[in-house]
Amino acid sequence: MSEEVLLQSRSIAKRFGDFTAVAGVDYQLRQGEVAGIIGPNGAGKSTFFNLLTGLFPPTAGTVTYRGEDITDQGAYKRAALGLIRTFQLVSVFDSLSVLDNLVMAVVHFRPESRGWLWRFLGNPHNPAVVDDCNAALERVGLAAKIHLPTSELSYGDKRKLEIAMALALRPQVLLLDEPFAGLSEVEITDVLDLINRLKAEFTLVIIEHKITRIMGLVTRLSVMHEGRLIADGPPESVLCDETVRRVYWGEGTCPAPELPPGA
Repeated sequence: MSEEVLLQSRSIAKRFGDFTAVAGVDYQLRQGEVAGIIGPNGAGKSTFFNLLTGLFPPTAGTVTYRGEDITDQGAYKRAALGLIRTFQLVSVFDSLSVLDNLVMAVVHFRPESRGWLWRFLGNPHNPAVVDDCNAALERVGLAAKIHLPTSELSYGDKRKLEIAMALALRPQVLLLDEPFAGLSEVEITDVLDLINRLKAEFTLVIIEHKITRIMGLVTRLSVMHEGRLIADGPPESVLCDETVRRVYWGEGTCPAPELPPGA
């Protein structure tokens, strides 16, 4: 694995009035890592993702990508750099076909398609765009449903469609915000298999609330609690950290290898 640091935050913080959602987080993501970020509900995980990907401006601190300060760059510019994310709640258009969801994503976010004149005069279904969309759908197992209305997809297939939309944007870093949220056990297994196939190709960061979903997937685990990063390292070591044990299970012995139900 390359030791190059791709994405880094330094003392990044976000406050909403008197409430501090993220409190001075230092974080590094290296090329080729499959990293997990866990924490109880309200720990600040999604807000931290929003700071890394430019959806929120930070109250304090900096974000760098490949050594370049991108703190003041918005989500569009960061997407153009290859920082591509999904959301905890599936974000697709039910009124469009599966293909048109991908086409919209590509046209909306790719730098060469951003100009207003291109949007009005260009052909969103040009062969290059459609080929990329077809390839993305093939990778997530939705090629046979390319012309279906998205409203006819199961929730699990909508999640895979959202991942396909991210893949069509040519990510360098793929950031998945609770990709198993709202899925049945069968759908979770399906999406987990997909992510396992993708992890060899991309640097991945996965937010998850339930630890058991990602223990066999990630090579590094970080834990957030009350807006702070309280542990970071190999998953087995992190789960035996005293502070992590207290946050998740109360005082007691190291939970590995067995985790309590719902963890």
